[in-house]
Amino acid sequence: MKFRVERDVLAEAVTWTARSLPTRPPVPVLAGVRLEASTEGSVTISSFDYEVSARSEVPAEVEQAGTVLVSGRLLADICKSLPAKPVSVDVDGSKVVLTCGASRFTLLTMPVEDYPALPAMPETAGTIESQVLTEAVAQVTIAASRDETLPLLTGVRLKIEGEKLTL
Repeated sequence: MKFRVERDVLAEAVTWTARSLPTRPPVPVLAGVRLEASTEGSVTISSFDYEVSARSEVPAEVEQAGTVLVSGRLLADICKSLPAKPVSVDVDGSKVVLTCGASRFTLLTMPVEDYPALPAMPETAGTIESQVLTEAVAQVTIAASRDETLPLLTGVRLKIEGEKLTL
């Protein structure tokens, strides 16, 4: 696998995807982020811990397609510290080499075959402007519990009925 991507695009996608990684995963591969480069010119960055999945797709210059699994938090930390130049990602055996300007990082890979299959993405139910959704979420999250003993009460319920979204 070999691809080249803009640093800001990669850093944002990796950081967003890695946010959902568990702090103490029951299985080591669940701490990983899966990078999948396709010949169509995109890289899909995903994470999954059997409860929460995250997937982000970014445009890239893909020289060689492939899939690799690396430590998500480590990759996110590295991406944040890279200079503002294009990033080259190259798989060399059991290592992933990130090159950006004069910076070069080597990450060990994890076994992709041990990683669970990601759930299928649901169909799009509709669209909403980001500002409207942000305001709606801000109005209801103040009522969500911060106590982790009852995880059900820490969330926000979304109900979609036709053209109506209720939080």
